[in-house]
Amino acid sequence: MVINFSGTVPAPRPPLPARVAITGAAGVLGVNLAERLAASGTEVHAFDRRTLADAPGLTVYTGDIRDPAALAEAFRDVDAVVHSASALPSYSASDIRSIVVEGTTTVLEAARAAAVPRVVHISTTAVYGLPRTVPTPEDYPKRPVDHYSSAKAEAEEVAERFRAEGMSLSVLRPKTFLGPTRMGLFDMLFQWAEEGRNFPVLGTGDVRIQMLGVADLVDAVLIALRAPDEIACDTYNIGAAEFGTLREDFQCVLDAAGHGKRVVSIPSRPAVAALRALSRVRLSPVYDRLTHKLLADSYMSIDKAREKLGFRPQLSNQDAILQSYEWWRTRRATSSSGAGVGRTSGDPWRQGMLAMAKVFF
Repeated sequence: MVINFSGTVPAPRPPLPARVAITGAAGVLGVNLAERLAASGTEVHAFDRRTLADAPGLTVYTGDIRDPAALAEAFRDVDAVVHSASALPSYSASDIRSIVVEGTTTVLEAARAAAVPRVVHISTTAVYGLPRTVPTPEDYPKRPVDHYSSAKAEAEEVAERFRAEGMSLSVLRPKTFLGPTRMGLFDMLFQWAEEGRNFPVLGTGDVRIQMLGVADLVDAVLIALRAPDEIACDTYNIGAAEFGTLREDFQCVLDAAGHGKRVVSIPSRPAVAALRALSRVRLSPVYDRLTHKLLADSYMSIDKAREKLGFRPQLSNQDAILQSYEWWRTRRATSSSGAGVGRTSGDPWRQGMLAMAKVFF
């Protein structure tokens, strides 16, 4: 028996819901969340456009989040829905809005029609745009700067409307999260490290960029699923508590690769101009908002999540990025690394002209 300092026995944690539906179940968060829920004895309704492999504890549903009939089948008799399906910033503007805004609306309508008791909506800190206040609190104005952040901000407005109409709904705003199954742009860093190359960083690289281990994001979702309505029905930033500079994070991967390579500074102004030009003609996966994020401190306040949810992140930036790297290393022999289309964060993204630039490093 555990006794706290007040001499009282802490109250037992509420149980997890018996049945949970996850949209985007084939994504990085979806895969890790489904695995954790199933291991805890929860029946998981795994919903995604991609066909998932059968696994213990999972019932697989293949469909589109904009299809009410498919959602109605997946949401039947569930106790909670975690809406993690989304577009990526690399998608076209029309696809982003259709998937993020129309998709979220359809998901929440289907959850309401099925009388689902609890919904957790996965948003993003991108809704703040490029905030000038760090650490950025939840009440900082939404100032989206591109199609993706605009759509995510609009989807939050949809979620807030459903919550105001009586839905028990949590909104979680995670930072970029890393861990097993995550590749995306990080695949480029991992490739260059494994090949024994130096890795470039814009300017000095001494900006502080907060990330997040996917295991900690899963923890936050589980807390939100268990929380009473007065706690759950709110919006929370979710990020690492321990993080340093971008240079330090990249260097830890190069050190793990064991080739003695270093992070190399490149002049930011000409590099930004080149990346923006290449991005416009789809020869670089580095989209404009990301380019600017890499030039300034970017970290959120997680005080509210700590105080109200009891969220306690366990992984630092470096823990999370090294977990991703080790997972990547174990699977690189069977992956088409560098050849992916970048349709998900679990795919390696095409490096475009950046693949040619690595000869200089």
